[in-house]
Amino acid sequence: MITRPTELVDRIERLRQKRERVLIGIVGEPGSGKSTVSAAVSDVLGGDAMVVPMDGFHLSNEQLAHLGRAGRKGAIDTFDAFGYLQLIRRLRDRDEPVVYAPDYVRGVEEAIAGSIAVPAAVPVVITEGNYLLDDDKPWSGLRSLLDEVWYIEAPHDLRLERLVQRHIRFGMSESAAWRWAEGPDESNAQRTRARRQHADLVIDVTAFAADDRD
Repeated sequence: MITRPTELVDRIERLRQKRERVLIGIVGEPGSGKSTVSAAVSDVLGGDAMVVPMDGFHLSNEQLAHLGRAGRKGAIDTFDAFGYLQLIRRLRDRDEPVVYAPDYVRGVEEAIAGSIAVPAAVPVVITEGNYLLDDDKPWSGLRSLLDEVWYIEAPHDLRLERLVQRHIRFGMSESAAWRWAEGPDESNAQRTRARRQHADLVIDVTAFAADDRD
């Protein structure tokens, strides 16, 4: 069982022996700890790694309202999937001096273009999100562009509590936070969970977190 960021870094280093740039996908249900694990691995690698989140491709709140999808924000059809796929292709090709990626700003609850600069010299790029293993087009095109995809697994109750606290922190009432966590978030979790078996590695985030505290 993987419990330390350094173990994941060792895995990346083996991949780097075969490629000039390694692209790692980190996938998991909402609230599972994808961002935490991504940041932990990136911190160990230092300047050799950048994290590019899928959440930067959220459609704007205005566009979601126009499409009638605001009440399902975070569902697979509330992202610019083709835009995200094209970004990953650009990062894979590595033929531009710098690739600028968007990031999602919580509190503002919008994606901001050009927030993350990924120079061509950076040898490791980590991307994280819910749908990296989805088999619907165009999402299905991601798998061949990523060297490995790691699934972050967390207990249901822990995920729910994290989600509720996150929603409250960014402005929801407690009752609204629970409704969202048990409604739209859980629907998205079920879709993500259905593709778990296609990951290269499953990381138990509770063991990972517990070990990391030592």
